[in-house]
Amino acid sequence: MASLTDDIEDYLEKLLAISPRNYVEIQRAELARKFACVPSQVNYVLNSRFSLARGYLVESRRGGGGYIRIYRITNPQGRSWAETLSRIDAASFEPAQAQQFLKRLYEEKALSRREAQMINTLLRDEHYRGLGREERRRVQKKLFKASLEAILKGSY
Repeated sequence: MASLTDDIEDYLEKLLAISPRNYVEIQRAELARKFACVPSQVNYVLNSRFSLARGYLVESRRGGGGYIRIYRITNPQGRSWAETLSRIDAASFEPAQAQQFLKRLYEEKALSRREAQMINTLLRDEHYRGLGREERRRVQKKLFKASLEAILKGSY
């Protein structure tokens, strides 16, 4: 038996599959009404099932005309990866999620195995002894983004 979370995820994935655009736009409250749940359940699905590491980019605008826009990232050499990199936030940067993202880039052949391994090395906490957690994450994020930008944009 599928859970509410699975049902919401399936619904959003179906919308993405039939969308003629590179994204789907929904309203959180409308989706919550459709599935007879609270908006925080929708937030949970977006955060856990539509993360950057799983190949999705989620934008939201709050307020009366607010929306949630979900992009499925599919073009490893195009604007989508650059857009994705610009969204990586230091406050929420976690090496485990970055490693999942690297794996996805490798699977889509945007990175070679060697490139992915080299960038993965930058994510190891052991290289940043003596730094506090926040400083370590800030440095890791900066090196991670710079490395990917150089490879994906073809500059060095």
